Amino acid sequence: MSAKDIATGQEAQLHYGQGEFVVLRPGRFVVCAQTGQRIPIDTLRYWSHERQEAYAGAQEALRALAGGRR
Repeated sequence: MSAKDIATGQEAQLHYGQGEFVVLRPGRFVVCAQTGQRIPIDTLRYWSHERQEAYAGAQEALRALAGGRR
């Protein structure tokens, strides 16, 4: 997926589970709850099922779970 695809695509809506997610509304990306960065669905690896939030990477996930500011 190219940067242009992400920029022009629609945001997906997901339900985050423990170790998996379910697509509620199809799209090309989700938005990182910490940085606002668009994350392509096929590269999404970090989320919180309790908070129902996606994170761009491990650092952002740890910051969120530690109660860090956005």
